[in-house]
Amino acid sequence: MEKVSWKEEYSVGIGKIDRQHRHLFEIINKLIDRSGSSGDSALVSETLTEMLNYAKEHFTTEEELMQEYGYPEIESHKEQHIYFFKTTAELSISALNKQSMVSSEIVEFLKLWLTLHILKCDMKYKEFFKANIPAKAALSV
Repeated sequence: MEKVSWKEEYSVGIGKIDRQHRHLFEIINKLIDRSGSSGDSALVSETLTEMLNYAKEHFTTEEELMQEYGYPEIESHKEQHIYFFKTTAELSISALNKQSMVSSEIVEFLKLWLTLHILKCDMKYKEFFKANIPAKAALSV
């Protein structure tokens, strides 16, 4: 499976969120590494759990910023986060119940959802935050 790479076009201009997005990419790549034919299912399970936990932390960061600055599309953004979390959890449970390694379906979902979410949903708030968060604060947030 092909790994995902960070591209500057994914930057939303908020240091903490960009770092979190990069870390989500790293977890996906770790999952790809661990899901090879000789992979250990315990490591795969651990990585999926890491993804869910870190995604929750990241979504909380985004949603708190949206709340603090009055982002008008916060509810639809939250719905996207809920969809990701539910779908990832369901796919993970299904794969682990079958005692199989992570299917390409899970990895492809994670890669596709994350990149599209950043490029379509997160980019919507980029200009909003750029206009509402002072530049110096955006780098330290």
